[in-house]
Amino acid sequence: MQVITAAHPEWIFPFTGLQPAQFRRLVRLVAERGGGAIADGRPGRQWALDLPDRVLLVAAYWRTNLTMRQIGPLFGVSHSAAHRVIDALGPLLALAPVRRRPLEQIAIVDGTLIPTRDHRLATRSKNYRYSTNLQVAINANTRLVIAVGDPQPGNRNDTIVYRSSGIDQKLDGRPVMADGGYRGNPEVIIPYRKPADGSDLPDWKQALNVEHRTVRAGVEHALARMKCFKILRDYCRAAHTLADAACGIANLHNIILAG
Repeated sequence: MQVITAAHPEWIFPFTGLQPAQFRRLVRLVAERGGGAIADGRPGRQWALDLPDRVLLVAAYWRTNLTMRQIGPLFGVSHSAAHRVIDALGPLLALAPVRRRPLEQIAIVDGTLIPTRDHRLATRSKNYRYSTNLQVAINANTRLVIAVGDPQPGNRNDTIVYRSSGIDQKLDGRPVMADGGYRGNPEVIIPYRKPADGSDLPDWKQALNVEHRTVRAGVEHALARMKCFKILRDYCRAAHTLADAACGIANLHNIILAG
């Protein structure tokens, strides 16, 4: 017995954060990327759910972080079928790479720790949990996510993960703002630091730092909105799937924010 279905629009917003019209656009996007033609990996056997319900299952899983044995019965499928749906459709929900952006567009980047149970990638970090470091960049004007880096071990500093995650290449040639944790990356605009002798910064540098913090707060807000999808608070799946999930959640975040 299927409890939740996309055929009843009242289920969409509570379980995805999307309005029904936004959800329909998302389903069309997945269909254009080939979601409608994917079988479940067994020759001659098709999905038990139609495409809108499969998309709803993935988005609901990311939003609620229910276990497979919980999410499956809600959609009238087994927990193994729910696994296959998420594995197949998760990558198709991902944020599309930005090919061209205005040269004057300012990006803001920051990292956040994602508690991850797969110790093949996660390591003990400053929050004493096994975590991964996820780098996210937004457009300073629109607040939309424009790039997500590949997750890295959580005990690595932002200044290193900025390069090792590949997000520096995605932002190449564009002005990038970040906090003081990105020292060592000359292309990144960071706040002025106090002189080594302990003297105070000049007033004009302090004023610029205040302005820098005000602008940079946008990426903190974006990270907080992305973590409304509770899977980013406790990632239980294999670590190699986290990149697809993070990119998919970034895409959903942008759809919700753009309206």
